[in-house]
Amino acid sequence: MGFADLLEEVGGFGRYQWLHVTLISFPGLMMASQNLLNNFISGMPAHHCSLPTNHSLHNLSLFYQVEEQQLLRVFIPPDSSGSRLDRCRRYVEPQWQLLAANSSANLSQLPTEGCLDGWTFDRSEFLSTTISEWGLVCSLRPLKQMIQTIYMGGVLTGAIVFGGLSDRFGRRSVLIWSYLLLAVLGCSSALSPSYSAYCIFRFLSGMAVSGIILNGVSLKVEWIPTKSRTIVGTLTSFFFTFGQMILAGLAYWLRDWRKLQVVVCAPQFLFFTYSWWYSESARWLVLNRRSEEALKTLHRVARINGKPEMVNKLTMEVLHSHMSKEIESSHSSFTAFDLLKTRGMRRISICLIAVWFSTSFAYYGLAMDLQKFGVSIYLMQIIFGAVDFPAKLFALATLSFLGRRVSQAGCLFLSAAIIFANIFVPSDMQTVRTVLACLGKAFTSASFTTVYLYTGELYPTIIRQTGMGFVSTFSRVGSMAAPAVLILDEVLPALPSLVYGGAAVLAGCFACFLPETLNMPLPDTIEDVEEKWSGRSSASGQKEGVSLKKGMVCTDGLMPDEGVALKELKETEGSGLNAL
Repeated sequence: MGFADLLEEVGGFGRYQWLHVTLISFPGLMMASQNLLNNFISGMPAHHCSLPTNHSLHNLSLFYQVEEQQLLRVFIPPDSSGSRLDRCRRYVEPQWQLLAANSSANLSQLPTEGCLDGWTFDRSEFLSTTISEWGLVCSLRPLKQMIQTIYMGGVLTGAIVFGGLSDRFGRRSVLIWSYLLLAVLGCSSALSPSYSAYCIFRFLSGMAVSGIILNGVSLKVEWIPTKSRTIVGTLTSFFFTFGQMILAGLAYWLRDWRKLQVVVCAPQFLFFTYSWWYSESARWLVLNRRSEEALKTLHRVARINGKPEMVNKLTMEVLHSHMSKEIESSHSSFTAFDLLKTRGMRRISICLIAVWFSTSFAYYGLAMDLQKFGVSIYLMQIIFGAVDFPAKLFALATLSFLGRRVSQAGCLFLSAAIIFANIFVPSDMQTVRTVLACLGKAFTSASFTTVYLYTGELYPTIIRQTGMGFVSTFSRVGSMAAPAVLILDEVLPALPSLVYGGAAVLAGCFACFLPETLNMPLPDTIEDVEEKWSGRSSASGQKEGVSLKKGMVCTDGLMPDEGVALKELKETEGSGLNAL
């Protein structure tokens, strides 16, 4: 007997679980807004140097009877392509001769200077962004991507900090205060007077996002019976997908970065208000010697589920008899060093590190640079969100029929091939570029879905949560590194795509060295892993077991398709890093 049996006795997946899962899943709609917010908050409007203070473009246009765009050629030189005005230079003196239709002046010889009077930004796509607010263009352009890198650093830090706090103080308490922190910090960031202040608020907001996702998933899964986790996890994972499309609609409606920042964070006050209804994890309460509280919580759940007779039947002795295995397993602990001690575990861990890093690296490389495709950024965001639906279905189909290793390597190789192919598509072929970008994003999303399932099946039960936490940390590192690579397009426009695609190819090669787990029993100990994957025992494959997909699913949250593997209840609780 175990806690799973106890959940069935108090109603299984009853009325309480429906309310519990729904209320915890709603904040997922706003998590996509947090992760992808920089696409709109720091959108890059078309811009050029402002004219000298003693010149008015409007008055000059009326005086010379020419269009303003044509008049700009007098003050702003063309860029290197010759097809548009330079964004960072202007002529030292106005070149009035350029207004003549037959002008043959050598433009490259005319003296230019930087934008001494600032920049003029086009307001047709964005009314206001951090770029136009603080002039993050030209030499300061790398600061745009630095905002996203700092935010992802906060996500990584928060996963460590709030993971440890949840093990000590409980999932419910940390989750409730994470809602409030994100609400206050997110809305406060809209009042940021400077770039530095905004980056600090975004870092702290990233920490709060980790607290919400990690503890929300833990609190949700620990009240769901094992047999219901797959369908529940699949359905709730689409909250993040819908959230991506909601973000596009809000950004299109508001078009002002401060208003958008407030609108995507203010709902956290609502989530904070109703989160007091949540019940703490009974399993966590028992393992932390608070059995009386756990018993009261189970009685409450039984009453809500229409099982009032269980209030008298469920006693302290019954609770402890059901939880004996969990209590015993909680006495054992493992660290990340145990993942690298033996040959089989070391091989699995190194390969998974490459897969996790590259999947997140390539995903954010595509998702955080929507303006380069020449299509409306709002439309691209909706399309990128919509492709997650077929991507998840594709991943589930290949996992079942082709196996884990082929699916993982195939998704990475296909995403790399599409990223490379887009390099050779001319910029004026917008439809083709957009279709390829969507396919690339779909395959990276499928890779995320695959690696969550695959990782859980590769690591043994006694160290599974530690392994998940360790390798998924490199996913955060990849998401931090991806925005920084985008600035390489200043050196060579194709360079970021080469880096993203190259990382995916390398990870695909590593995935080929992982063992297949389709229809294989789950390993319980490190010795099981060594026997199976090192080939020292052929009899080990005959052990009775169940496929992990019956007790583990992928749900979106902290990262775009970054679900949290829902562990079987017999697994041990992780430490701060393990909670990643």
